[in-house]
Amino acid sequence: MTDQQTVPQPLDAAAIADYLRRHPAFFVEHDELLAELRIPHQRGDTISLVERQMTLLRERNIEMRHRLSQLMDVARDNDRLFDKTRRLVLDLLDASSLEEVVSTVEDSLRHKFQVPFVSLILFNDTPLAVGRSVSSAEAHQAIGGLLAGGKTICGVLRENELSFLFGENEAGQIGSAAVVALSHQGLHGVLAIGSSDPQHYKSSLGTLFLGYIAEVLARVLPRFATPLRSVR
Repeated sequence: MTDQQTVPQPLDAAAIADYLRRHPAFFVEHDELLAELRIPHQRGDTISLVERQMTLLRERNIEMRHRLSQLMDVARDNDRLFDKTRRLVLDLLDASSLEEVVSTVEDSLRHKFQVPFVSLILFNDTPLAVGRSVSSAEAHQAIGGLLAGGKTICGVLRENELSFLFGENEAGQIGSAAVVALSHQGLHGVLAIGSSDPQHYKSSLGTLFLGYIAEVLARVLPRFATPLRSVR
């Protein structure tokens, strides 16, 4: 009686690739196999495994350096934004009047942050002598959807929302905008910035720094605006 022989199962490509991945020195120990390998080249010529490996490593290295360069650019931009935001926050803390608060925000965003369209609207039942102010009822009727969530909203706004925030003269020039409510123990106003580029303020755009400015502004405003009544 003879033992039954087991027929070996053929290996698939995935298993072979996995084995080589776990044994990177395989061809060093079996260099005689290199002569039997066929690695196609885009010109139809044959190249060695080492050349092909070097080509792949070079391509990956270029891609990684490109990604690193992009990350460094983003880091530098964020560093500049952080410095501008820090200076603006300090200026707001040093402000001694409502007029100084309003002018500091508008001048900083326009000239230091290079924002072409800026709108700061304060909510109050009676008109204020400084900046632009509207009643809370008027604001909720015009842009209630932008104020409801309490978060910064980015993207393409409706025509009536742009007209309310930036005025009819500038509304037609704005392709996208970012809007944030000034809310701290009540709703004190709204801050909006705009761009002529419809893609500039996308819905996925990070609004961390704009949110910081709005949070500080919402806490500073009530100190000087005695008639400014918090709207809950």
